[in-house]
Amino acid sequence: MTALDQLTEFVGTARWFGGKGRAFSVTGTRRTGILPVTDGGPRVAIDLAEITYDDGDHELYQVPLAFRDEPDDRLAHALVGVWDDPDFGPSHVYDAVHDKDAMGQWLSAFAHAGAEAGTGAGADAGSIAASRRDLLVFHRLPGHELDLTAHSTLFSGEQSNSSVAFGDDCLMKVFRKVTPGVNPDIQIHHVLTEAGSDHVAGLYGWLDTVDEASDAIIQLAMLQQFLRTASDGWELAQTSVRNLFAEADLHADEVGGDFAAESNRLGVALAETHHMLAEAFPTETFDQVGLAALAAAMQNRLAEASEVVPELAEHATRLQEIYGHLVSLDDVRVQRIHCDLHLGQTLRTVKGWKIVDFEGEPAKPLAERLLPDSPWRDVAGMLRSFDYASAVVQRAFQGSDDTGARQRAHRGTEWTERNRNAFVTAYAGRALTPDEQLLLAAYEADKAVYECVYEARNRPSWLTIPLAGLARLTA
Repeated sequence: MTALDQLTEFVGTARWFGGKGRAFSVTGTRRTGILPVTDGGPRVAIDLAEITYDDGDHELYQVPLAFRDEPDDRLAHALVGVWDDPDFGPSHVYDAVHDKDAMGQWLSAFAHAGAEAGTGAGADAGSIAASRRDLLVFHRLPGHELDLTAHSTLFSGEQSNSSVAFGDDCLMKVFRKVTPGVNPDIQIHHVLTEAGSDHVAGLYGWLDTVDEASDAIIQLAMLQQFLRTASDGWELAQTSVRNLFAEADLHADEVGGDFAAESNRLGVALAETHHMLAEAFPTETFDQVGLAALAAAMQNRLAEASEVVPELAEHATRLQEIYGHLVSLDDVRVQRIHCDLHLGQTLRTVKGWKIVDFEGEPAKPLAERLLPDSPWRDVAGMLRSFDYASAVVQRAFQGSDDTGARQRAHRGTEWTERNRNAFVTAYAGRALTPDEQLLLAAYEADKAVYECVYEARNRPSWLTIPLAGLARLTA
């Protein structure tokens, strides 16, 4: 097999590859750079694999590779292939994120990068990279001394990227699917770190190169604070629901695991984050033309979703009415937001809530993910997540004891409403205006429609969760 054939086979089975189910091949590679070799370490290169789908689409995926002269049994699970490389000759080639020695070279490269100041992680970074074409450019912010003795640990749960922790010191996220342009995760973390936000993990540095075809920056990885003792917001919420179900005679506000106080704190954290983003990035306004375009986009998504999920038909008329009323609103302020917020994008630390993963929806083009939108879209995403937390725990009880199903459903609804109200009240700091209620309902419905399509294609048995949410919204 050729090197490209072996890369095609490797990419197709990788959990971070987003093109599963589509026929494709790796039709070429671009070597963006080679890391300095440390004593006894492998030779490490960062390649971009050019993915060509049979339907004509093209994508770029980052594939960091470690080249060794002899096979390494410890890395057998991460073997990409064996081929004669133009730079390194005959080699056993491994996925570098699994190789502790290779990751040590990445950390060393960050440590030796010059510390930089300034905001944006975009135009500044692009101008630096453009002056050093064909080289990897490591950037590091001042204020944190990296621990070069820390060993790497690859996280196994991540889907679209690869995350590597270096001891308790820092975390590196390696972006797998890459697009020319500024990565919003790096850009927003940079801005919020320099603004002193308490609600994100501090950014320590990032890695970029220049795309020869477009002469645009491609950002490859980010290094940030490792929140080792943090608890996942999604897991905490589900634990709260389970605690409620274990106390059949108690209400949500009477259980020791009541989550409402955390929902309140999370609402405050999001409000403060949105405020900082509005100060750091330009804001715009959706006038009547912009609101008409927003309504039309939601209506089009509903029409397309209805072809995939016929059950949406019973809600379609009411949803179209909700979307149509958007044009009656006064001008709506829009700004940079998270764009894909849910409980799984939050971490609870001893110092409060942290919000993570500002990439936006991975399936959307980069240009769309950089566009301003209403902060109520983020709020709607979190409200849908509260619905899911309760419903998923209820599903875990199905088949074991149906005698309590009605009571669990009642208690689950009570839990959801209590936490939704706590979150929104804390976020707004007041009662919502009718216009805000309408805008929030439209965004929440739009998110639930998206969820219907996702569940129908990936977890059909979960389709009842977003459909129940739409039934409530359209009642």
